[in-house]
Amino acid sequence: MKMKQRIRYNLFDIINCGLLLVFTLVIIYPLYFIIIASISDPVAVTNGDVFFLPANFQVTSYINVFKESSIWIGYRNTIFYTFFGTLYNLALTIPAAYVLTKKYLAGRKFLSWYFFLTMYFSGGMVPAYLNIRNLGMLNTPLPLIIGAGVSCWNLIVTRQFFSSTIPEELYESAEIDGASELKRFFFIALPLAAPIVAVMALFYGVGHWNSYYNALLYVRNSALYPLQLILRNILITNEMAFNALLEETNEDFSTALWRTFIAESMKYALVFIASFPMLCAYPFVQKYFVKGVMIGSIKG
Repeated sequence: MKMKQRIRYNLFDIINCGLLLVFTLVIIYPLYFIIIASISDPVAVTNGDVFFLPANFQVTSYINVFKESSIWIGYRNTIFYTFFGTLYNLALTIPAAYVLTKKYLAGRKFLSWYFFLTMYFSGGMVPAYLNIRNLGMLNTPLPLIIGAGVSCWNLIVTRQFFSSTIPEELYESAEIDGASELKRFFFIALPLAAPIVAVMALFYGVGHWNSYYNALLYVRNSALYPLQLILRNILITNEMAFNALLEETNEDFSTALWRTFIAESMKYALVFIASFPMLCAYPFVQKYFVKGVMIGSIKG
């Protein structure tokens, strides 16, 4: 009987590990393909000849991308927006979540529902644009840093962390020793909240890094464009240039075709360039991320 159970468990482990390996490969392959496509011959990429290994290794797409001076401007702007935007989001989310855990807070349920309703209802794009315009923030970095300020979902997760992880008795003992509410937050809650702060910093940071829509709405000065908007404009320009070559010029068709191959290969280089900083940052917060996403999963 024990032998049968051991065989059954071993078979389960083999099947489970096999399925997890397949799922892992399915998740990793798109990123791997982007990397090998960006360093392959543009013609082979366009013809669909790149699957598992680079074809005719070359870095033409990266050379063409980095020839664009606007790429460096976009990197500078996006780093600036991501850093200060994330700080702004954390400065609002962490204290708000801490306060909402206090049962003696007047109007606590009302405030919780007030935040909760914003997950389903919003003013929309036009009122938001009018509000930004009336505040005099059009064509400035402020809309890209301030944004919505607080994500309700992130607020709920952070509040759950404070409620389930830090015992109330710890606050009570500090209060008996004469610690004010601010001291309890800064010297007790905040140091113990490092995992959720790291998770929220990752969530907000990725959101700011990938954001381009707000810049598309509120910014007209190209010197303020974030990286994502610049990459979008480069791709659109390449496609339009190819169409113009075919319709309005007498340039040799083979030259025009080569340029569209280059543009196709540049797409993958642009995706990798835009994703690289976040891929580098993730391993440093992974242990906090795993702990943070498990908040509230175990009761009792």
